[in-house]
Amino acid sequence: MWRKVVKLVQLSNFYGEDEGVAKDGLGLGLGLGLGLGLGLGLRCGRGCSIDLTWFPVMKVFNLLFLWFLVLLNGLFFHCHSLARHKFVVKETPYTRLCSTKKILTVNGKFPGPTLYVHKGDTVIVDVYNKGKENITIHWHGVKQPKYPWTDGPEYITQCPIQPGAKFSQKIVLSTEEGTLWWHAHSDWSRATVHGAIVIHPEKDSGYPFPRPHAEVPIILGEWWKKDVEEVLNMLRQTGGDPNVSDALTINGQPGDLSPCSKSDTFKLMVDHGKTYLLRLINAGMSDIMFFAVAKHQLTVIGTDASYTKPLKANYIAISPGQTIDALLQANQPLGRYYMAARVYSSAAGVAYDNTTTTAIIQYKGNYSLSSPLPLPSLPHYNDTNASVSFTGRLRSLGSEEHPVHVPLNISTKLLFTISVNTLPCANNSCEGPNGTRLSASMNNISFVSPSIDILQAYYKHISGVYGANFPSYPPLVFDYTADYLPLELELPQNGTEVKVLKYNSTVEIVLQGTNLAAGTDHPMHLHGYSFYVVGWGFGNFDKDKDPLGYNLVDPPLQNTIAVPKNGWAAIRFKANNPGVWFMHCHIERHLTWGMEMAFIVKNGDHPEDRLLPPPQDMPPC
Repeated sequence: MWRKVVKLVQLSNFYGEDEGVAKDGLGLGLGLGLGLGLGLGLRCGRGCSIDLTWFPVMKVFNLLFLWFLVLLNGLFFHCHSLARHKFVVKETPYTRLCSTKKILTVNGKFPGPTLYVHKGDTVIVDVYNKGKENITIHWHGVKQPKYPWTDGPEYITQCPIQPGAKFSQKIVLSTEEGTLWWHAHSDWSRATVHGAIVIHPEKDSGYPFPRPHAEVPIILGEWWKKDVEEVLNMLRQTGGDPNVSDALTINGQPGDLSPCSKSDTFKLMVDHGKTYLLRLINAGMSDIMFFAVAKHQLTVIGTDASYTKPLKANYIAISPGQTIDALLQANQPLGRYYMAARVYSSAAGVAYDNTTTTAIIQYKGNYSLSSPLPLPSLPHYNDTNASVSFTGRLRSLGSEEHPVHVPLNISTKLLFTISVNTLPCANNSCEGPNGTRLSASMNNISFVSPSIDILQAYYKHISGVYGANFPSYPPLVFDYTADYLPLELELPQNGTEVKVLKYNSTVEIVLQGTNLAAGTDHPMHLHGYSFYVVGWGFGNFDKDKDPLGYNLVDPPLQNTIAVPKNGWAAIRFKANNPGVWFMHCHIERHLTWGMEMAFIVKNGDHPEDRLLPPPQDMPPC
């Protein structure tokens, strides 16, 4: 009997390696739960309670009940839900800006469905590719502890899901709490294939601020009249910058300042005196955005699924890939007010979408509608100080429930230059500077995607897929942010190189912008981790002076950081999540040009510190 009990413990471990067994355990557990749980007083949702007052008088059931408890160990006593969702990727006709085109969607929705979860939950998403092209889905900001197999970046942790195929992705949440998002991670599909992830606190836990009356995802994006794949193909053919989008969007709508858009403008109805939590996501492809609400001040309380000290702000600067949680108090006279967003673009001579997207805050009640609506005051499109002054004021909450764990003793120091580069083009016929082809790099290596994913090659010891020689420092030291730089510095090397990190090493990366080809901001995103932003500045990083100004007390914990134009940002994290993890610029054209690399974090010495095996249905290469 005890051998059976031990076997059942193994089978019931919901966080184990075999998802098929997990489903069998779930089914059997539900059956026993209904029979025993209802009769014997077991109550469990995300929080658990067991009534054992009957236990002394029912000894005959002791062994049976023990059997029941160990069987459900993985399901109930972890007290985290197992939800299953179906994502069908398919083409759907949508009308914007007076014309209709087919776009790639999930479940026919743009933006896609919001996933509502609790901290520590595990979610299964069955992704069906009913489209015409390969697809992958990334769960942006989810750390996926020891399980990078379903992280999503194409040819980094998986090969793409081919048309007609399915992949069941397990999303393992751990410490994240707040707002994240999911999006396609193959070519430019994420322009329309994206949605919010709302992570509530664990049951019996609350917010570190008064509970809002309602919570609303606000997704900032872009819309092209042309097919997005056509825009990408033109970028590759011409070697220049892509065509800019035709409109910015809020929750998929350009807003009533754009043609044919008035009736579909997103509207948020509010009650006077109530507080609303706006869950902001920049799903845009191209630029940082400024966001504000007319006549209303916002209170920022989180970023990238981590709480911050309350920060009152008249506007928000939010990078592509970043999330910001902000409280809106409906305390103005009854009426209608615009919320609006527009681009911050720091690169000189680079075209940008100069439209303003709007949505409406409308108070409930009886009053005369005013026209026109007041627009919020937004910083100028190239106001670098406005962008960095907002970002630079973010601070981690640093409470007892949400402590700060900044690595203080650093074992691995890295300096990565992040550059826009140029490549020679036959007959100077490309549309980059002086007839060249635009490229991008990290430490002068322009990343080349392999033909099979790096994670599979690492796990199965397949040689020839990647190299392990990504440099810790730039191969050439120069005045990175000088106004004029020799053209020969602009030429990168192509390669598929990774940086190997020891398990539990403490890492500092200084991300150094350069003025090669075009100096601009770079929102850098790291998969599998959140990191502390301990410092930033303009010009070249000074290894002797700049660390003296680091914030090691309450730096913000983020997964995406905007490195300022011709400046630097320093981040720290502990490499305690084994696997292969992507790092890249979240401006899509820079990613296409090669501004990316990958880390391999080695296994630890103990079984619980090792990479878990892959699921059985990994997409073939």
